[in-house]
Amino acid sequence: MQAKINKVELRNLKIDDYKELKKSMVESYPEMVGSYWREHHIEKLLSIFPEGQLVILVDGKVVGSALSLIVDESLVDKNHNYSDITGKYTFSTHNSKADVLYGIDVFIHPNYRGLRLGRRLYDARKELCEQLNLKAIVFAGRIPNYGQHSDTLTPKNYIEKVKRKELHDPVLSFQLSNDFHVIRVMKNYLEGDTDSKEFAVLLEWNNIYYDESPKLINLEKSVIRLGLVQWQMRQLNNLEALFEQCEFFVDVVSGYGSDFALFPELFAAPLMADYNHLSEAEAIRELAKHSEPIRKRFQELAISYNINIITGSMPYLEKGTLYNVGFLCKRDGTSEMYAKIHVTPNEVQHWGMTGGSQIKTFDTDCGKIGIMICYDVEFPELSRLMADEGMNILFVPFLTDTQNAYTRVKHCAQARAIENECYVAIAGCVGNLPKVNNMDIQYAQSAVFTPSDFAFPSNGIKAEATPNTEMTLIVDVDLDLLKELHEHGSVRILKDRRTDLYDIKKINL
Repeated sequence: MQAKINKVELRNLKIDDYKELKKSMVESYPEMVGSYWREHHIEKLLSIFPEGQLVILVDGKVVGSALSLIVDESLVDKNHNYSDITGKYTFSTHNSKADVLYGIDVFIHPNYRGLRLGRRLYDARKELCEQLNLKAIVFAGRIPNYGQHSDTLTPKNYIEKVKRKELHDPVLSFQLSNDFHVIRVMKNYLEGDTDSKEFAVLLEWNNIYYDESPKLINLEKSVIRLGLVQWQMRQLNNLEALFEQCEFFVDVVSGYGSDFALFPELFAAPLMADYNHLSEAEAIRELAKHSEPIRKRFQELAISYNINIITGSMPYLEKGTLYNVGFLCKRDGTSEMYAKIHVTPNEVQHWGMTGGSQIKTFDTDCGKIGIMICYDVEFPELSRLMADEGMNILFVPFLTDTQNAYTRVKHCAQARAIENECYVAIAGCVGNLPKVNNMDIQYAQSAVFTPSDFAFPSNGIKAEATPNTEMTLIVDVDLDLLKELHEHGSVRILKDRRTDLYDIKKINL
């Protein structure tokens, strides 16, 4: 990432965005002078199909866009060019009752490429296609590198070589990686596209949820995918080695479409090996110097891989006081800090740690969540306060040295899931660190726990990792099941509390 990014936003295009849209489009297509949408074109698109016009903003600046129409399948089936499909740029071909979403433009400003923002636009188009119950997404993609090979390859041969990764095309390679398949080659598609020799590739993505007899559907996302990292403690030579391992796991869980990645408590402890000659309290304060760079790298990974990351925990020095904290790095580029409220006797004795003083929940694009670090899960008051604020998923990064310590975390986490009618995800470290004092052994079995009722597993365990083995755990949780449980469960724990006799309240410090 070349520059600091504070916030990434994907939303529908507004006419007030036009000046920035034009500027980004001009810089995105330097080889095609004058190829940008005029303001009256954008006004027309927004008047006929506002939900189909998308923009990506970085810190309030428009850096990319995806524009589309809904057209009859018959228009797509026959040979056409860009002028035909757009009704000679009048968009008269748009038909809100048709069944194909046709992409007429997509671009990302050159300065913001490499952050997978284009993929985010494509994913938003797919969601729109599903929500509108359309049959497919179709568009004709340019093949800008074809001009370099046109003397020796036909368009068909060129496409085959790109498919086999023998050649790379910046547009076609990207589209193929986003699950689009080639329908046919279009000749004389876009006048003036000399790089592509005016050829284009008609591509399609099929909506597997398309229903020819559509019913009313809930457009809110219900099923959330969690990616838990059961982290192996290993010797690390430097901070970059840690980052490499972190990105590997983020890549893995995001590749499975996870909405969240959860790392364990104090997973960066191997870096303390360089300070093992110091006292334990001094060594962990040296480790705390890495916490801000770790937060920044996770923030970049959250944007690049389009995933919300819960960074486990790490030591954090603030005005000389040592805390155990972590960060929620959201895929929109923002981040928030959480702190361990209850520190263990060991953390006080060996490291001189202090507990945090703020109990809060976090708003995400997948609903409201809570985060507690290890020992905190053994105190039921915290999660009950979070449940009162609407928490649906509680994340618990932990680190336990022995099996009996793990048993406390596991059974308390299961209790929190039952009593608060929520999901609880726990992730821990495994292995050993013989060269790091007070961090020599670890035991963990990461898991996702559920409430206990007919809609959930009978033992309240949605999934468990293999004990003491480095791995990831990918788990889907359905928030609609929680809504049903709250109202119609066999027991209704949250509703049946006797608040006339007892209550729990936060103390505002």
